[in-house]
Amino acid sequence: MGQRTYTVPEMHCAHCERAVVDEVSAVEGVTAVTVDLETKQVTVAGEELDDAAIRAAIDEAGYEVA
Repeated sequence: MGQRTYTVPEMHCAHCERAVVDEVSAVEGVTAVTVDLETKQVTVAGEELDDAAIRAAIDEAGYEVA
């Protein structure tokens, strides 16, 4: 299983967290998504993770990866 971490500086509340988790969880191969609002990091775990698809999902949630 692989893991990737992304910094998403605009996240600041539970709504932000839910939006990102919902979108990224829908990406093929993703098995877990963890958001740390304090560090502004999104950690994604899964098999054969597609970096571009994960970044697009975060964008679709309304946020930008730093």
